[in-house]
Amino acid sequence: MFCNRCGTTLQADYNVCPKCGTRVTARPAAADPSRFAGHVRTLGILWIVLGAIWLLPSFFLLTMGHAFQFFPMGGPFAHGPFARMMVPPLMFGLGAGFLVLAAGGICVGWGLMRYEPWARIAAIVLGILSLLHPPLGTLLGIYTLWVLLSNDAAVYERAAMR
Repeated sequence: MFCNRCGTTLQADYNVCPKCGTRVTARPAAADPSRFAGHVRTLGILWIVLGAIWLLPSFFLLTMGHAFQFFPMGGPFAHGPFARMMVPPLMFGLGAGFLVLAAGGICVGWGLMRYEPWARIAAIVLGILSLLHPPLGTLLGIYTLWVLLSNDAAVYERAAMR
C-alpha cells in the first residue's frame, strides 16, 4: 500500500503515513509493481516498433521526392512544369513529417523503457494524437492512456525519480 499524498510504501496496518502524517484510508491493495513495469516495457517496445514502421513511408517519400525530377516527361509520369516544381517539395515535406513522427515514437519508446521523467508526458500526448490514426494508432493510443493514466502510474513516477 502507498500513501496517497507522498507515495511512501506503507504496511497494511498503518492508519497514518509515518512520513507526511496523512490519514490512510482503506482501499484495495496496490497493484504489483512488476506487472505495471511489464506494461510500461511492452508500451515502450510498441512505440519503438510503430516508429520503425513510420520510417518506411518516410524514406520512400524522401527518395521519390528527390528522384521525381529524373522521371522522363512522357509516358506514365507525364507532368507539366508546375508538377515538376511542386511535387518534390511536397513529397519531401511529407517524408520529413513522417520522419519526425518516427523519431518521436522511437524516442518515447526508449524513454519509457528507461523510465525517463519526460517520457510519460510525451507518451500521453502522442497517445492522444495517435487515437486519430486507426486501427493500429488507435489501439496503441488506448493502451498508452490505459497504462500511463492508471492508478498504478505512481510506480512510474517513483522509478523515474531514482
